[in-house]
Amino acid sequence: MSLNGWLQITLFIAAVLLLAKPMGIYLTRVFNRSSTFLDPILLPCERFLYRLTGVNPEQEMRWTEYATAMLVFSAATMLLTYLVERLQHILPLNPQHLPNVEPFLALNTAVSFTTNTNWQSYVPEATMSYLTQMLALATHNFWSAAVGMSLAIAFIRGIARRESKTLGNFWVDLTRGIFWVLLPISIVFSLALVSQGVVQNLRPYDTSKLVEPQISISSDGKTSTITTQTIAQGPVASQEAIKMLGTNGGGFFNANSAHPFENPTPLTNFLQMLAIFLIPAGLTVTLGQMVGSPTHGWAVLAAMVVLWFAGTFTCYWAESQPNLMLHGVNQHVSELQSGGNMEGKEVRFGITNSALFATVTTDASCGAVNAMHDSFMPLGGMVPMVNILLGEIVFGGVGAGLYGMLIFVIIAVFIAGLMVGRTPEYLGKKIEAYDVQMSMLYLLIFPLIILGFAAISVLMPTIGLASLANHGPHGLSEILYAYTSATGNNGSAFAGLNANTPWYNNSLSVAMFFGRFMMIIPMLGVAGNLAGKKIVPASAGTFPVTTPLFTLLLTGVILIVGALTFFPALSLGPILEHLLLRAGHAF
Repeated sequence: MSLNGWLQITLFIAAVLLLAKPMGIYLTRVFNRSSTFLDPILLPCERFLYRLTGVNPEQEMRWTEYATAMLVFSAATMLLTYLVERLQHILPLNPQHLPNVEPFLALNTAVSFTTNTNWQSYVPEATMSYLTQMLALATHNFWSAAVGMSLAIAFIRGIARRESKTLGNFWVDLTRGIFWVLLPISIVFSLALVSQGVVQNLRPYDTSKLVEPQISISSDGKTSTITTQTIAQGPVASQEAIKMLGTNGGGFFNANSAHPFENPTPLTNFLQMLAIFLIPAGLTVTLGQMVGSPTHGWAVLAAMVVLWFAGTFTCYWAESQPNLMLHGVNQHVSELQSGGNMEGKEVRFGITNSALFATVTTDASCGAVNAMHDSFMPLGGMVPMVNILLGEIVFGGVGAGLYGMLIFVIIAVFIAGLMVGRTPEYLGKKIEAYDVQMSMLYLLIFPLIILGFAAISVLMPTIGLASLANHGPHGLSEILYAYTSATGNNGSAFAGLNANTPWYNNSLSVAMFFGRFMMIIPMLGVAGNLAGKKIVPASAGTFPVTTPLFTLLLTGVILIVGALTFFPALSLGPILEHLLLRAGHAF
């Protein structure tokens, strides 16, 4: 670790905190349907869309109707993506003449992008045509992010309203999230990326002659000489912008944000990380604004920052350590080298920005990577995994992070109420049995899917274990990370696992689908129940949710729930691997 590295980390979080308030106030105005500077352009478009689709923007929905509309929209867009993939060989904008995507992989990808996971069991530039990348995948980056944002706003309304039966109109929230938030910021961001060298075109791939021919040895032992290289390109910047802003993460290239056409400079790297946290940080301010307690929003944001710092410090420290298995190699920091573990990292980003990026992308449900998590040191690789295992509520995905954090808030105030012997209250509303039951259902679904599928995979040598590039504790980490990433709708991976098999394509599809939608239903149930409650005046025994004590309690509850649930699995994976490495054993 170095002073320069910590200055870069400090600059990043300072920028996030400076932008949180203006972003949060803007989001409040958008979803409260107050006036904004974009109204003259967008209001006519919004009204035209409602007339075209028959939506009555004044008609609000109960939580069950809101959930139904969300599920219908998600199912329809998932089907569209699947069909585009299956028919891409006869559709236009396919200059490479790529074949259609095979059924299992097409289903996996459709579910992945619908759920904001963007898990990719394929090489994008060799599998997806330009039309598929734009019409099926990039559009889903807008849709899934807008769905998450709409759900967070619905939950906030449930907290803010009193004796109400409705949470708003899903179609209005979806439209305003796309038109007023995601589209305009993405346009500006994509132009900034183009200015830094991110590719944006529709040209066929170029073929370049190698200066030095390379010898290739196939799996059957035959050799061949390679004299040319294919240089993939395409509409990258437009997809990169919403990939980050919408915390989606699916790269245009297989190397994702480690590819120089996606992330060419330290400035683009900084902007991409900032885009990941921009809306999630702003939504905490929106929470405070809409419930009438701005300090509460800042208290929730403070808990996120504490957890972010803990993960960043651990990952940065772990990756700065020398690998004890590399004997006779100088791995210490000096003026001539970064030191530490540089395996799987880009030199232009180094230890600091690789560790920071890994922490940020897994704190949110983004999944974009600028370094290979599979190559991290055991504890360094554990940090991204733990970030997802906590439910991705440390800033979290667009919308999903906030409503996940609010579930923990309900559990925290419930525990606080038990400790003082009073009925728990949250911003003037009594937390009752139904609220706690639905919150616990939300929390229990997550580990059930992850640990259940991981256990099945470990017990099937010919199906689950055959895809591993590594065995022992690191192999377990690869399987555990895959189901954690899928269920948490993150999309990053420990690359040593070949997930493009029938078992992993199908099981990961199920994990992604239920990890998204099975957790949304109980969350909306809590929101609908809260909306119908009366406000109870605060008393001397009311636990305040605007103080450092609340932030400390909330952080503690998150860590305790995560530790009790997943520590046994982690102790057999990255923790055991770390101990073996310290003892000088290869793995």
